[in-house]
Amino acid sequence: MLATSGGLSLAALPAIAQQATKPARIGFVYFGSRQPGPGAERYAAFIEGMRELGYVEGKNLRIEARFADSDADRLPRIVKEILDLKVDVIVATASPTYRVLQRFNTTLPVVVTVTADPVLEGLAASVARPGGLFTGLSDTAADLSAKQLELLRTASPRMSRVGALLNPTNASHPLQATRLILAAQKMGLTVVLAEAGAIADIEPGFGSLATQRAEAVVLFGDTFFAQQMRELADAALRHRMASIYILEQFAELGGLMSYGASIVENFRLAATYVDKILKGAAPGDLPFEQPSRYTLAINLKTAKALGITVAQSLLQRADRVIQA
Repeated sequence: MLATSGGLSLAALPAIAQQATKPARIGFVYFGSRQPGPGAERYAAFIEGMRELGYVEGKNLRIEARFADSDADRLPRIVKEILDLKVDVIVATASPTYRVLQRFNTTLPVVVTVTADPVLEGLAASVARPGGLFTGLSDTAADLSAKQLELLRTASPRMSRVGALLNPTNASHPLQATRLILAAQKMGLTVVLAEAGAIADIEPGFGSLATQRAEAVVLFGDTFFAQQMRELADAALRHRMASIYILEQFAELGGLMSYGASIVENFRLAATYVDKILKGAAPGDLPFEQPSRYTLAINLKTAKALGITVAQSLLQRADRVIQA
């Protein structure tokens, strides 16, 4: 058997090289919970995406996962923990998380899983060339509000006034409201606005829309809204409003419709960004990816409760029809 000058077998070199290669170390920071629900399935989708690219936990991958359980006050501690661990890349979710990372992180690449507008959130100089530490995936394209409005109009043809609920802390909501208003004007509809940034604001917000005679409501993508989907769906039903949101779970929880990109798919695709960065790509050179496909879900039980007969043509367009 051949040996090196140091007395080691050449046959042993591959094993030594493998030992010398450190596993990729990923920080995963999620604003919500890891308990059964969206947080768990999204985390699992990211793990699956990494596995598809050849990364296996315990072999060449180590993930440091932290979940804030929707408590923004926990984020600074969680982010500092991840930074102290000196991970290679951070995968992050939700605007509150991004703001904390912008404050404390000065060196590590960050892959964003959802954002309505990375430029408005201060994450990127442009969608095509972010130019900084952040890159990743958007969950909203510029035409989403218009398409949601068209769906509401199709479900409720006599609708003339539509409400939009905004979170005053979400930097993208004013722009989304402007897009909605412009689309509504082309359809001969009037848009009225209200705000909700905390649980206590939900009922007064819907009360304001009802006072302004809104017959339907568009809910813009938002971390807080995503945590309160049942409350939002219930409030819309109490105030006799057709409702639409970007997450399919909203329709499952009693909203009339959902129409948006697959957030779970975004988490799986986030792995491709991580892989590119681990192989040497700079996050600032990787374009933010916008959704290429939306899915539609319709809750027929809610439609019946609202006295809406959903057109067969709309049901045929749906990816999912919820009967009960």
